Amino acid sequence: MHRTRQLLLILPILAAPAWGGDLTPAEQRIVNRVDADREWTTDLLARSVNIMSATENHEGIRHLADFYAGELDALGFASEWIDQSAVDRAGHLVAERKGSRGRRLLLIGHLDTVLEGEPFRREGSLGYGSGTADMKGGNAIVLAALKALHDAGELEGRQVIVIFTGDEEATGKPYPLSRAALLDVGKRSDVALAFEGSVPGTAVVGRRGFSSWQLEVTGSQGHSSTIFGEERGSGAIFEAARILSAFHDGLRRPNITYNPSVIVGGTDVEFNAESYSGTAHGKSNVVPGRVVVSGDLRYLERGSLEATREKMRAIVANNLSRTSATISFLDGMPAMEPTDGNMALLAMLDQISRDLGAGPVEAHDPSQRGAGDISFVAGDVDGLDGLGALGNNDHAHGENLDLDALPVLVKRAALLMHRLQ
Repeated sequence: MHRTRQLLLILPILAAPAWGGDLTPAEQRIVNRVDADREWTTDLLARSVNIMSATENHEGIRHLADFYAGELDALGFASEWIDQSAVDRAGHLVAERKGSRGRRLLLIGHLDTVLEGEPFRREGSLGYGSGTADMKGGNAIVLAALKALHDAGELEGRQVIVIFTGDEEATGKPYPLSRAALLDVGKRSDVALAFEGSVPGTAVVGRRGFSSWQLEVTGSQGHSSTIFGEERGSGAIFEAARILSAFHDGLRRPNITYNPSVIVGGTDVEFNAESYSGTAHGKSNVVPGRVVVSGDLRYLERGSLEATREKMRAIVANNLSRTSATISFLDGMPAMEPTDGNMALLAMLDQISRDLGAGPVEAHDPSQRGAGDISFVAGDVDGLDGLGALGNNDHAHGENLDLDALPVLVKRAALLMHRLQ
């Protein structure tokens, strides 16, 4: 049902005539508004960066949401705060403008930052400060593009939903609660555009999801002099080593990675899956009886995830003498698969970029992207990500973005929203 609906939605995109490098009068008005608002956009960015909003700073996140809500309400949106105290997070901002013309747009950003404390400062063409690139610069692109469309009279009759989540950097658990609002707006939209940081000449048609896994190995504990014998066998640590070595050599596929992140083994083992920590005790003359290994598994397509899990189960089942092992899996954030619909949106963005004289846009390598909020709605809508700011030092002191690159990124986003009608 979903894929049939998506194909119907992308047919108008694929059938649209080439734009030939010339902007329509309406598009020229949009571009002119972006140019006129260049300093407005920089000022908006500076004010947002100066509102500190690390994930744990719930008050700061709410303050930032109120700031953005004021800007969106001035463009004809109705804003709502979605409290997330039930999952120990601040909340989400959802702003909606109703209409029936064109495809229903969902624009995704986030309010929280990893670090805070560095206010905005400008040095030449660079703007510095906590969250400039990830992702207050992306949020500024959303607002500036919407303002240009509004001022050019091109938002009339359009349904547009903006959601800025408050916990993208450390997502609340369980996901069905922390992402309920995002899932809801996804089901009421046709196209999702996400504004995580851009890489020059690319946009994101696929983002990998992740799954966690836990391996538990047991062996026959006893005196080390009897290891490898019929009664004692190989011990739990050798069996864990065999399994991990087989994972290392036998599971490699494009866009699949797997990482054993913590291992605890010995005679007495305690492991806390919530804190990813544990303790182990043993003696040099005792064959160890237990090992616990925990890790993650990243994937681009659900089918490849399931196939890899089956291979892991088969490896785990082929035990050394007098040992046994089990492996369990837990779904994490889903993947954004590179669908035909996503590729059609990429083709549209590529044409817009060429029309603006900004050069071609290709698909960014999914292996270079982790999971993101757009992945939660990727099963319901076609989408693109990586439409945000061009920056450096994400999640670090000295985070910055290229202010001179902002106008073309805003124009690109605004024209993409415009042509999706």
